Amino acid sequence: MGQTRPARPDAAMTSSSAHRDAFLAQIERHRKIVLKVVHTYCWTPDDRDDLAQDILAQLWRAYPTYDPARPFPTWMYRVALNVAISWVRGPGARQRVTVPFDADLHDVPGAAPDPVGAERQRVLGQVIQALDPLNRALLLLYLDDHSYRDIAAVLGITETNVATKIGRLKLRIKQDLGHLA
Repeated sequence: MGQTRPARPDAAMTSSSAHRDAFLAQIERHRKIVLKVVHTYCWTPDDRDDLAQDILAQLWRAYPTYDPARPFPTWMYRVALNVAISWVRGPGARQRVTVPFDADLHDVPGAAPDPVGAERQRVLGQVIQALDPLNRALLLLYLDDHSYRDIAAVLGITETNVATKIGRLKLRIKQDLGHLA
């Protein structure tokens, strides 16, 4: 009788598998973006896990709309920050827990204690925690050395607005840390 041939994946399955593999490769390559966003918006491990899962789910849902002509990290930041901002503002008000910004967590072994540096870190942590979600996202991207153009693309604001907001943030931080000089 007839021989049975091994089943060949149809084009839809191959395309779906390639789509998934491309997505996973990009996520793995740029996973630090999700970690930065999650640590910027959440203070507890459970909240970080929940937000990371929400970000990854939204990235997967939005991936078919990703335009490969644009940089993937910029698109990923935009999705991640939008999810984080919505998450913070969303219903089911997450319990906001303030974690002290202790120098002990960031000390270099063998380094002499720096009380002024520790106080600056504490005040900077308070300033960051007090920022609204948009300014926190702006500061995160700025501290991550993104250009004003990239920041504008991620946040959906103009480069001029980015420059103005960064200038105001720098002034605020300088004023808050000024008394420690």
